[in-house]
Amino acid sequence: MDTRQNDIVTMFNQIAKTYDLANRILSMGIDKLWRKQACNKAFSFYNKQHIEKIVDVACGTGDLMIDWKNIADDNSIVVEKIIGIDPSVGMMEVGKTKIKDGIFIEAGAENLPLDDNSADIISISYGIRNVVKRKEGLEEFARVLKPNGLVVILEFTKNDTNSLASKITHFYMHKIMPVIGGLISGSREAYIYLPDSIESFITTKEMVKELKEAGLEPIFVQGYSLDMSTTFIARKI
Repeated sequence: MDTRQNDIVTMFNQIAKTYDLANRILSMGIDKLWRKQACNKAFSFYNKQHIEKIVDVACGTGDLMIDWKNIADDNSIVVEKIIGIDPSVGMMEVGKTKIKDGIFIEAGAENLPLDDNSADIISISYGIRNVVKRKEGLEEFARVLKPNGLVVILEFTKNDTNSLASKITHFYMHKIMPVIGGLISGSREAYIYLPDSIESFITTKEMVKELKEAGLEPIFVQGYSLDMSTTFIARKI
């Protein structure tokens, strides 16, 4: 594993036990709404009542896996298998306590241990910016997806404007988040890294370009909460 990627995985292992609590407090619970909206949109675009396989990459503690299952049930959609993949064993260990019969696999986004054309939907929620080899990761998504399958990405994208909204977001992430996150997790460094990783991440336009280059055609791109979070849904072409 790349040294930088290994450092990121080590950090997530260290904060795994407090991650859910910190996330709920720092996002004020609104991240749950963003994820549910993304799931509903994806199911609407895919428009099938029977789905063989959903793969959640950088699954962390399994929140999005739970959302996929619950929202599928709400919409009378049968999903045969939901697989969580993450290089952080610590995060997945927490996930296993929440999803007793869950399928979890230790692997990185750039090297998915799955067959070609085998997944209906691949999701990654607030994890793509932590993938050091992002280009290879997106190409892996395209390889594993079935023809016309969907990739669903939720991420904190960099705001390329100097608007009031971007200034408010910057203040919150750099001044408030490290203090609160540090107190909850005991690792202020982790909650300095997280906003820094957003600051150094690509813009929405750049993400759209990278998706297209990987053979994934964006069909839905929507920013939420002062464009703090962006949902991308792209179809394998």
